[in-house]
Amino acid sequence: VQLVESGGGLVQAGGSLRLSCAASGLTFSSYAMGWFRQVPGKEREFVAAISRSGGTTLYADSVKGRFTISRDNAKSTVYLQMNSLKPEDTAVYYCAARDRAWVTRNGDEYDYWGQGTQVTVSS
Repeated sequence: VQLVESGGGLVQAGGSLRLSCAASGLTFSSYAMGWFRQVPGKEREFVAAISRSGGTTLYADSVKGRFTISRDNAKSTVYLQMNSLKPEDTAVYYCAARDRAWVTRNGDEYDYWGQGTQVTVSS
C-alpha cells in the first residue's frame, strides 16, 4: 500500500492550496480516508475525514468552514481544499487510510499513512 501526498508549498495568509493523496495497492473505495497534520514538537492533529462513499465528512473545529475534503474513487485520490489559510495552519500534512466505512478523528484507528507534504503559510 502506498499513499503519496502532493500539493503542499508556501502560500501567504488568506491564500489557498489543494492537497492530493494518491493511493495504490489497496481497494480505495473500501477505505475511509483522513487528513492529519503535525508541527515538530507537537502531537499529530486531526484535520478532516471522509467515508468510503464520500457521503460523510468530519472536520476539526479549527478548519471547519475553510477546508473541504473530497474523494474521487475512480482515481483513488483524496483531496483537501484549503482556503483562507492562516499561519497556524503551517504543518506537515499526512493522509491516512482506514479499512472501515465510517470516519474517525482517532489517528490510531488508521491503517496506512503517507509520507506527508509540507504546508507553510506566511503572515
